[in-house]
Amino acid sequence: MALLLRVVISADEARRVQLSQVPETVDALVDLIKEKLQLHGDFELQFEDPDFQNARCNLSAISELPPDRAVVHIKWKGACFSEDDSRSLGSISSLDTASLSSSKGPSPSPSPTTSRNLRSASEWPSPFPIPTLSLDIELKLRKGNEAYDKTKKGIDVTRDIKTDILDKIAQASFDIKAYPEPHEVEAIAVALITKYPCLREFDGSGYDGWLGSIRNKLNNFRAKLRLAGCSEVSLNCKRKADGDIAKYTLKRAKRGEINHFPEHPNQHDDASLEQQRILLVEASKKAKVDESFIREKMELTFSLRRREVVDDQPMVIEIQDRWPALFFKDQIDEEFFRITNKMLLRTFRAAVEKYTPKLLRLYRARKAAFGQHMDDVLAKLDDETTDILRHRKHAALRGLPVFLREEPEELFKQCLETDADDEAVKGVAVGILYVLEDCGLERSTKVQNIAVILEERVVLQDIPDTTTALAYLFGLLYTLNISYPKALKYTFDTLQNVFMEIGPKCTQRVRSLKNKLSL
Repeated sequence: MALLLRVVISADEARRVQLSQVPETVDALVDLIKEKLQLHGDFELQFEDPDFQNARCNLSAISELPPDRAVVHIKWKGACFSEDDSRSLGSISSLDTASLSSSKGPSPSPSPTTSRNLRSASEWPSPFPIPTLSLDIELKLRKGNEAYDKTKKGIDVTRDIKTDILDKIAQASFDIKAYPEPHEVEAIAVALITKYPCLREFDGSGYDGWLGSIRNKLNNFRAKLRLAGCSEVSLNCKRKADGDIAKYTLKRAKRGEINHFPEHPNQHDDASLEQQRILLVEASKKAKVDESFIREKMELTFSLRRREVVDDQPMVIEIQDRWPALFFKDQIDEEFFRITNKMLLRTFRAAVEKYTPKLLRLYRARKAAFGQHMDDVLAKLDDETTDILRHRKHAALRGLPVFLREEPEELFKQCLETDADDEAVKGVAVGILYVLEDCGLERSTKVQNIAVILEERVVLQDIPDTTTALAYLFGLLYTLNISYPKALKYTFDTLQNVFMEIGPKCTQRVRSLKNKLSL
């Protein structure tokens, strides 16, 4: 059941939030509001009770909310938040509506210093929220809709009406994504004639003309932003050195990144953020790490880090030297959230929990089609007698490349604890390494350590299980802007589109698996 909320944050700030699914508990609702509105601090919820002339009552159960739509007020605990703080929490996004998932649990929230430079939506909203137009235009369209209800005739779209509509739409669209996909642009046109039927065209789909106008407007809007110095679009302008005839390569977001190349925080530039980076490096090397200080500086320097990672495309060893905190386990999780507005470990673990039974059923049903690799995965699972749940998840993930017709050895590597480090990682661009106990002449099966390898370097180790290791590896590919290995493109496409639910497009092979898992 869907639910539309008006969330009142302070006396002068409120946001519309559309829930596709109503959470089961009040705590889960609080967590969802924190995640999508990027709020930090503790608060309770009050709702306007229609049984008492909309007087506020504390929300103690989801069932107390009115059906379909409700107004909730945030009641802050303690003095950790003020109304002035709430005004600084606005992000680059001016969305009235945010689509929320039903995932539970707290999420990291950017500080007021940095949140204004980051988008807050985690996905393209459906339906697209057409922004409020100028008052005179709204009045004209309102009368046009009233006339359309009676006569089914549209209005004459004058220059001022069209200009205002396209200007507002371009800004609202860019607040969500700089380069929307074709079907997302079409969704804008559909939403426009749905909200204002008097703008419907009487030939074709009813919005073909508007669709072309919106496309052209978005292109022109990005061109203006490029001239104004907007980093995200300036990144994709053609820059060739003298005599260089190499093919121009786009550096725009390609895997559903929300904050791919953000602007610097207010009152900061490259030089000031470089000073903050140096402080961050020094703090990262201390024996006792100040986690709150690390998090604050990582948030502050996010835009500088993305400039280096996306534009300069340095090697992993260079990033480790300049940004050692980026390889802290908690910071991989938080950096992934800064980029995608999705929690890494929580979302990935929930997906593995959800899909493990279905994947194992698919593996067993088609075991004969996949040869010895799948037989080995399932035979090892059948031999286990303890901690069955963990082994089932391990088998589901180990069998995924096999099911997708890729080589599991390209992703999962093994070595003995007595093997030389260089030999274990040699030639491995992206992978997970299982370090096994050396049992002499006997075959070893006991895992002593699990590590993540990037560009022939162990960048993370002492990982408890395959699920966590694969989640960290996936997160690092985003945080370091590393492309998926060609030999494993279907496996990582599945992790992105099915497990993490990021991005609108996937390959046909992955779509087929996604459909099977949805049955």
